[in-house]
Amino acid sequence: MSAEAGLSAYPVEVFVPLLNRGTGAVRPTQGLALAPNQIEVFAAPDYDPTIEEWAFPPGSTVTCTTELRGGRQLLVARHRIA
Repeated sequence: MSAEAGLSAYPVEVFVPLLNRGTGAVRPTQGLALAPNQIEVFAAPDYDPTIEEWAFPPGSTVTCTTELRGGRQLLVARHRIA
């Protein structure tokens, strides 16, 4: 399910860019669609900020874009708005 499909009370899969891991590295997690293309990022069950540095930490509200990667359309966090 993508944020473009509408708002949902259920979590959606969102990919958060990783810092210091090379270009294009992303981490899958869950989030809540607040508005079209706006997601509140949740922590992954194994989230550890001492191991991975997320561009947008849990609790961030972000805008997302849909990107084609490995033959799949992924919802990728791109800009923090809150």
